[in-house]
Amino acid sequence: MDVRRAHRRYQGGDPAAGIETWHAFSFGPHYDPDNLRFGAVIACNEERLALGAGFDEHPHSHTEIVTWVVEGELTHRDSTGRETVIRPGDVQRLSAASGIRHVERNAGPAPLTFLQMWLAPLQPGGEPSYEVVRGIADSTPYALPEAGAMLHVRRLAAGGRTAVPDAAYAYVHVVRGAVRLDGEDLGPGDAARLTDAEGVDATAATEAELLVWEMTAR
Repeated sequence: MDVRRAHRRYQGGDPAAGIETWHAFSFGPHYDPDNLRFGAVIACNEERLALGAGFDEHPHSHTEIVTWVVEGELTHRDSTGRETVIRPGDVQRLSAASGIRHVERNAGPAPLTFLQMWLAPLQPGGEPSYEVVRGIADSTPYALPEAGAMLHVRRLAAGGRTAVPDAAYAYVHVVRGAVRLDGEDLGPGDAARLTDAEGVDATAATEAELLVWEMTAR
């Protein structure tokens, strides 16, 4: 198990424009050849947008993009003409495939924090696609077969326990609260990368929310 602490993430964004970002993997100007990916995950970005702030239209391709709102509302618009508002508890997936452009903005009434996770597809190309699952239930897995991955959302009361899936690769990100994972104490923004995990549990020290990626061998 490789634990990565929140304070060790790469800081980016444009504070003057109301954008603050923290990157768990090599990203943009923060190039780290030893931190390019884990399993299928190639980015896990925490984004904070002030009122009215956002990312102007920009392109993506050959990437599976999954977004999880922590607080606030995210307005998403892409080059197909689709516009949606994503709120806490919703899972948004954008398969960029051969290419798509989109805009992400905080058009809501309060500051916005969201996590955006990028995964490498098993096969490049294809047609872009989009999906939103509203209010995903606790312990309900969300399959991402294009990347050979499964997302597990776990919301735990203090003292609650959850198993980390036995998998070739498991990526555990603490959204909120405090948990103990295989002898390590993890807090908000901390993550653990487990290889060939078997019989690993997480126990919540406080009310907590975890995102867990279960991935096949790459």
